[in-house]
Amino acid sequence: MATEVIKRDGSKQPFDEGKIRKSIEAACQDAGLAPEKTDEVVSKVLPSVLEVASAKEEVATSEIADAVLAGLETADSMVAEAWRKHIQNKSA
Repeated sequence: MATEVIKRDGSKQPFDEGKIRKSIEAACQDAGLAPEKTDEVVSKVLPSVLEVASAKEEVATSEIADAVLAGLETADSMVAEAWRKHIQNKSA
């Protein structure tokens, strides 16, 4: 499992599954999903993201974002769109 995340600016932070979970939940909330549906989406998406992270010692935030988006595209397209907007706002 990855122990560090490499940020866009090259800095490193400890890997935190909770941050990934919270960002998926935030995208679900932005898309207007009910709490039960949010839990369902998180349980579908999070394992595949953790699988990407488990293959490396360090993982880039862009790899995590790509894995989350791929999972959201499958789970719920409205949440995927909310995730894209969130990513665009962070990079603007």
